Amino acid sequence: MDALRHGWPIRIGEAPVLLPVETAPLRTPTATHLLISAARAETLRLTNQRAAADGHSPALIRAAEPLDLDAALPVADPALDNDHPLKGPFKAEELEWRTAASAALELARIAGILPAFMVDPEPAGEAVTLKSVDLAAWADTQNLSIATRAHLPIAHEEEAEIVAFRSVNDMREHVAIVLGEQTSDRAPLVRLHSECLTGDIFGSLKCDCGPQLDAALTAMSAEVAAGGWGIVLYMRQEGRGIGLVNKLRAYRLQDTGVDTLEANRRLGLPEEARDFPLAARMLHLLAVGQVRLMTNNLEKVAALEDAGVKVAERVPHELPANPHNIRYLATKRDRAGHLLK
Repeated sequence: MDALRHGWPIRIGEAPVLLPVETAPLRTPTATHLLISAARAETLRLTNQRAAADGHSPALIRAAEPLDLDAALPVADPALDNDHPLKGPFKAEELEWRTAASAALELARIAGILPAFMVDPEPAGEAVTLKSVDLAAWADTQNLSIATRAHLPIAHEEEAEIVAFRSVNDMREHVAIVLGEQTSDRAPLVRLHSECLTGDIFGSLKCDCGPQLDAALTAMSAEVAAGGWGIVLYMRQEGRGIGLVNKLRAYRLQDTGVDTLEANRRLGLPEEARDFPLAARMLHLLAVGQVRLMTNNLEKVAALEDAGVKVAERVPHELPANPHNIRYLATKRDRAGHLLK
């Protein structure tokens, strides 16, 4: 992932060398083949590319002539379609190293870059090597541990503690805010909140993230006053797990009329990529085995239950819409199955 952020080539197993289209610092390499997402291949109207239920799955395409990186970037980024409407011709080809290709697109998502690579670029440069199984080992929730904890009085509750979590080889540091005195006699009120810079910090009206976080802390403060306690798990999973830059690309696509989930798909990224089992690991490390979960998303309930955390109660967490997020909330309800009115 560090290599991809730097724009260095990678090689997964015996697959060809792959160079990230977005971040490669030298724009001189060329290639006739690109690895992109199936959703992006569909958008490019490759008639021999079968429609994929999972738009994040890989597709191998061949250009009529070698492309340099500046020519490849509009192929990778749908946000540039209006500026670069004419691309191709391309042909989709059989992908014989699909496992490695899928791992490459997933690494791109985690690194927060566009899921697009030059295949066997010329010149290739020295590649960083890894195996497909390395990704699963990196993602193992057992890698997560508590790094440190400290008393942290906050505006909603002076009796609060912050607990920081860290995984091996992962620069993201998740935190838990524990409000009130932890006790095993009473299940805490818990909120899984994925980081949203635009909503949590800048008060974006495009989503309901900031108000949800504030309302959760307010509810937990009331819980403390009633003799209970609460936990906000603040998880570094910006943009449903696609990263800040790609989330802003999705915003740009939404301005053209598509909804949140379709925007992610057009980018070749999963509609939902958050790691809810990681939240269960955080709760296990806090010695919490049963919760009252503030959520409208049944996937969170199922994920915690599957990971061994009992959800004693689902506490609805719905807030009023505003003119800017009505469609966003409707998409949550109608396409993502959130229990909203």
